[in-house]
Formats: sequence, C-alpha cells, structure tokens
Amino acid sequence: MQGIDWAYMAELAPIILRYVPLTLTMASIAMVCALVLSVLLAIIRIQRVPVVDWAVGLFISFFRGTPLLVQLFLFYYGLPRIFASLTQIDGITAAIIGLTLHFSAYMAESIRGAILGVDRSQWEAAESLGMTRARMLRRIILPQAARIAAPTLLNYFIDMIKSTSLAFTLGVTEMMGAAQKEAAGSFLYLEAFLVVALMYWIIVEALSFVQRILERRMQRAFQR
Repeated sequence: MQGIDWAYMAELAPIILRYVPLTLTMASIAMVCALVLSVLLAIIRIQRVPVVDWAVGLFISFFRGTPLLVQLFLFYYGLPRIFASLTQIDGITAAIIGLTLHFSAYMAESIRGAILGVDRSQWEAAESLGMTRARMLRRIILPQAARIAAPTLLNYFIDMIKSTSLAFTLGVTEMMGAAQKEAAGSFLYLEAFLVVALMYWIIVEALSFVQRILERRMQRAFQR
C-alpha cells in the first residue's frame, strides 16, 4: 500500500500558490459586481415594479434553482451559438460573469430581507422629513440594511472563492486547474488535490477570522 508522497506535496505547494492571486481576483471582481446587481434586484423586488418585478423573480428563480456548473457551461459553451459576440469572451471573464449572476440571485434575497428588516419607524421618520424614496434608501435604509446583511454577504464571498474552482472546467488555470494539470503529469492525484484543498481551507479560515473581527466591531459600534 503506497503512502502519501509528502515531498511531492512540498514541491507542488509553491506552484499552486502562484495561482492564489487569480482565484482571489476573480472572486473579488465577481463579488463587487454581484453586490451592485443584487442591490438593484432587491430594490426592484421591494418596489414591485410591474413586469420588471416578474422578470427579476424569474431571474432569481433560475439562478437559484440550477447548478452553477450548468450555468457556466450554458454561458460559455451554449450561448455563443446564439450570440456570436460571446465567442470572444475568455474563460476568466465567463467565470466572473457566471459567478456574478449566480450569487447575485442569492444575495438579492438576503439584501431584500435586510432592507425589510429595518425598523418601520426609520422609513416613517425619513418620509416625515420629505425625503424622496431614492434618498431615503441611500442615506437611511441601505446603511442599516448593510449591517444586517453583512455576515451573510461575507459568507457568500467565502462560497464564491470556493466556487472559483469550477473555472477550470472553462479552461482557466487557477488553483484547481493547476492542481489538475500537475496531477495529470505525475499521477499523484491524492497529493495534488490535498494541496489545493489545504490552500482553500487556509484562505477560508483567514477570511472567517476577519469576518468575526468585523462582526464584533460592528456590534460594538451599534451598541453605543
């Protein structure tokens, strides 16, 4: 029975480590885009804009009800058959767009719940000051909703980082893609995937630590 090749894992770790910035960059860009899109979707759902609200509901239902991998394949391999311009999109861009659309559907519902969770008196106070709906959301409601939604949104960011591992199915050489290539050459699949698993674990634990610190600071700030 062959044991684990620890020496190979030590040699492989620096190689996989070179792709960490790409993984974090894809996740960060997708997170920013998903946050902007999800806020817009949440506001539309709350305002119940005719027709648009139905379209947003359909969007959220589709992206919450189908696997991310299927969505990536549809976007990267399927839609270019209908829209020729999409053939110019590379794997990294396709992965970022796919992550953005997928997670914005989940984040929109969390943000909508956070907005509705703001005490009704805050809405009434803003209305009594003569604020427009847009200014009320921007200056009063959304800042308070952000505190409510922050822990959930950080969890989505962590999930997004792990989901970037699917980008290798689009030909992107990120952490998972690099591990796959190295394993294919050495046939040491256990060692290669163990290295990449440990790296994802370290990244997630580091972000979870930062999340706990931010949550404690936000709680102290709003308790004063």
